[in-house]
Parts: sequence; C-alpha cells; structure tokens
Amino acid sequence: MEQAVENKNPWGGGDVKPLGASYGKLMMWFFLMTDALTFSGFLAAYGFSRFKYADEWPIAEEVFTHFPFMHGDHPLLFVALMTFILILSSVTMVLAVNYGHKMERKKVILWLSLTIVGGILFLSSQAWEWGHFIHGLDGVPATLISNPYGHPLFADYFFFITGFHGFHVFSGVVILTIILINVIKGTYEERGHYEMVEKVGLYWHFVDLVWVFVFTFFYLV
Repeated sequence: MEQAVENKNPWGGGDVKPLGASYGKLMMWFFLMTDALTFSGFLAAYGFSRFKYADEWPIAEEVFTHFPFMHGDHPLLFVALMTFILILSSVTMVLAVNYGHKMERKKVILWLSLTIVGGILFLSSQAWEWGHFIHGLDGVPATLISNPYGHPLFADYFFFITGFHGFHVFSGVVILTIILINVIKGTYEERGHYEMVEKVGLYWHFVDLVWVFVFTFFYLV
C-alpha cells in the first residue's frame, strides 16, 4: 500500500491531462496575449487623447453617417453591418473547427470558404469606409495632419487603429486561404487531425473580439 502511494505522481494531471496542449497551440496563445496587450495600449492611448481633447473631439455618430447607395444620414449603420459580417464569420469558423474535429473534410471546406468570404467582405467594407473618410467634409480631405471633422488626432487614431486591425484581418484571410488549400489537398486527412484549422480559428476569433472593442471604444464611447 505504501509503495503504491509513493509511485503515484501528484503533478501528473491524471489520465485526462487537462493541460496537455500542443506546442503550436501554446505558441498561438502566447502570440494572441502579446497582441492583445498591443491593442490594449493603442485603445488606452486613444482614450487618453479622447478625454484630453474632449471639446474638439469629433462625435463618431456625426462622422460615420453614410451608407453605400443610400441617401441621407444613417449614423453608424454601415459600421454595424461590418461588425455583423465579422461576427458571422466567427460563427462559420466555429463550424469549420467543429467539423474538423469530426474529420468531415467537405464541410470544413464549405465553412472555411464562407469564413474567407466574410473576411473579404469586411475588408472591402473597411476600404469603402476609409475612402469616404479620406474624402472629408465639404471638399476638405481628412489626412494624418488635418481633419475637417475636429481634432487631427482623431484621424490619426482612426487610420492607425482600424488599419492595424485591418492588417490582422488581411493576414487572417491569407492564412485561411492557405489552410483551405491544404484541406482541399487532403493534407490534414493524412495527418489524422485538423489542429491547424483550430489554431487559425483561435487567431480569427481573436481578430473578431478585438474589433468588438475597437467598435465600442472608437465608435460608441
């Protein structure tokens, strides 16, 4: 009895091993944590400037009022649509990962393709929004050094924060496309698992979550 107690490893985690994550998945989590700190710093700096220059700071509802092919003011409606598209792409990513666990290649291809389409639609929408913002107000363009809507820092933060996030979305679309090609080729079927789909799914969910914070802090507060 005493021998059995001595041989038992109290730090082994049992047969389930709840902390038994792969090296690649752990590295993805480390990357996402550092990236989260980066975005947090950007949003904190935006908040500081926002309240320091409160009297000159533009109101987002009065700046982002246009909607493609529609006349009149539609405050934040287009930004809300962009947010919906990105959140919906997160749902399709969940389904792709789910069917990857079930080793159903055709359904992984379907939902991964829809996720890529969602990312492209978001980027296209963001490009239109940038174009409209740059066009400015009453013929006066918005640039990094001038902003007809109010304080110049508003334009600086808009281009930098949304652009940095857009770069993440673009990178995600490129990576998802590469993963989709590998799925079509049957690479992960040969490996016996779809862990790569799960890892890129973590990145995509992170990008979606960051946009929720950007949308809240930049457009709503």
